[in-house]
Amino acid sequence: MSPMDRLDRIDALLQIGQLPSRYAFACDSRDLDSLVMLYVDDVTRPDVDGVGRTALKGHFERVLGNYYRTMHQIVAHQIDLVDATTGSGMVYCRAEHERGEEWVDMAILYDDEYERRDGVWYFARRSLHMLHVTSRSDRPRAPFVPGATGDRVPLPGWWPTWSPFWAQVPQSEIALLTDHPDHRTG
Repeated sequence: MSPMDRLDRIDALLQIGQLPSRYAFACDSRDLDSLVMLYVDDVTRPDVDGVGRTALKGHFERVLGNYYRTMHQIVAHQIDLVDATTGSGMVYCRAEHERGEEWVDMAILYDDEYERRDGVWYFARRSLHMLHVTSRSDRPRAPFVPGATGDRVPLPGWWPTWSPFWAQVPQSEIALLTDHPDHRTG
């Protein structure tokens, strides 16, 4: 393998390696514009009506609107490059979702296909497989650190895209998803 081929391979692995983390942060911050930009511009999915990023954005609005807060934790990522413009991969993810009084924990396996266009790697296809789902009644609490003040990031309200996402949803619907609807501090 030539030095240029090796550099191209390293670049591909680094770019693709960022996709799942960027996906997780975009979902959790409700930054749907950034989320759909992780996909090829002509993305199609069997669970989405239409083609492209606009149709995909509508899908994510509906899905993420079912939960008030989410936290996606990327656990493992395997990448297999097929050639200079295509690849595949699998991603383990643990996700927490708040819906009303319930917190739902999910173990997820994403089955991905990647495509490089104009030097940038994207998701070409992303299939979600639920490995297991559990519900818990104990709500997450802020950590207690004796003597500490002001060092806790007030997620999810800290994200600049959080409040605009929920501003379009009637308060009565938000009340079904959380009993802590403070958009500023989450």
